[in-house]
Amino acid sequence: MMKKTNCNNNNNYNNNNVGKMGGLEWEMRPGGMLVQKRNLDCNRNYSIPIPTIKVLVKYGSYYHEIHINSHATFGELKKMLAEVTGLQPQDQKLIFKDKERESKSFLDVSGVKDGSKIVLVQDIISQEKRFLESRRNSNMERAMKSVAEVAIEVDQLICQVTAKESVICKGGRVAEKELLTLIELLMSQMIKLDGIVADGEVKLKRKTQVVRIQKYIEILDRLKAQNAMATTRYGDSQVGLVVSQQQQRPLIMQQQREQRNFSNGLMLTSKWEKY
Repeated sequence: MMKKTNCNNNNNYNNNNVGKMGGLEWEMRPGGMLVQKRNLDCNRNYSIPIPTIKVLVKYGSYYHEIHINSHATFGELKKMLAEVTGLQPQDQKLIFKDKERESKSFLDVSGVKDGSKIVLVQDIISQEKRFLESRRNSNMERAMKSVAEVAIEVDQLICQVTAKESVICKGGRVAEKELLTLIELLMSQMIKLDGIVADGEVKLKRKTQVVRIQKYIEILDRLKAQNAMATTRYGDSQVGLVVSQQQQRPLIMQQQREQRNFSNGLMLTSKWEKY
């Protein structure tokens, strides 16, 4: 039992010393460089603190003295420079030893030491891309707002079309001018949509509104035809009623004359019987 315990203790001792030299943990970086391991155990107290270095960053004709952790990245350095230069990190280029450094690269791995000089250059291309992206987003927002305004107007016009359709389908009549006005209003909304330049989702929403407008213009054309037929039938029935009344008038007059003659005959008969 004691031998088993000793074996376990020996194994733990060997595992704890893997990757350690001089009491410190080390790791192999790309390129074969052996450096101190960064993932330090927070529960342990290390006697060697991470050093802070001073670097001189030249931007234009000015030098900025920056104190930073030697294990920091160039991206972290860019954030600190943004506070003193006003230049956004994505618009910065950091040149060290005649080579542009990536934001993810570490200072110490790249050879940056205390007193090293770094050149800061404004990234014009990145700034232009960001400006164009911002303008494109702004245009998209305006286009989205314009399509939404047209959609509200179309909703209101559709309510009016539905009301007219209900009247005509029940046999009622609507003034043709009202139907023509609705068609003109829908066409004006179509013209607004044609003037909106859009891409992606906004373009899809614009197309949806165009399809809606076309659908209800077709409905209004159909309602115009139905309304015209109803008006014609109503006019024919009124003309037929007048003709019928004119044809019946002589017959009515004849019936009235015969009724008067019949009454006179009854009066003569009664007088004759009296005699």
